[in-house]
Amino acid sequence: MAITLHSYFEGLERSLATLDHILAKGAAHAAEQGVDVADMLGWRLAADMHPLSFQACVVRNFVASWVARAQGAELPADLVWETVDFATLRTAIADSLAAARALGADVVNAAADQPMTVKIGDIMEPTLPLERWVSVFVRVNVDFHLSMAYAIMRHHGVPIGKLDMFPTGL
Repeated sequence: MAITLHSYFEGLERSLATLDHILAKGAAHAAEQGVDVADMLGWRLAADMHPLSFQACVVRNFVASWVARAQGAELPADLVWETVDFATLRTAIADSLAAARALGADVVNAAADQPMTVKIGDIMEPTLPLERWVSVFVRVNVDFHLSMAYAIMRHHGVPIGKLDMFPTGL
């Protein structure tokens, strides 16, 4: 099988499914411990790091926005980590997962060389082909924040392990 831009989007789809899976396990653990899921969203790995809600919102927001960009659609509203509740987060993940699964390989692969200019905070505003954005910038950010969500939950005693990073298989 050849690696195409669509292959990267399939990876992003898997990342969303993994996030949803570990959040569900986290919520079950929180319930068993008598912890409200709102408190769970505030869990941190270290005091000076962003909480679970931030990590989960970044993963969802990145995937949702780049799926939209790949098909030339309007960008969905970002989830705001400071105010998101658990039900809204899970619904947004499910909606974004459905959009990622519906993304056609022909549409994505045809847009691979399309230049896109994206403002990154107040730091820079580079123009790169869609394929470069997704294969480097998006993939690294999604992997990092998904790993942080996993680490936060492990740190707080959620019984998850490496196999939980592959809930949809290999």
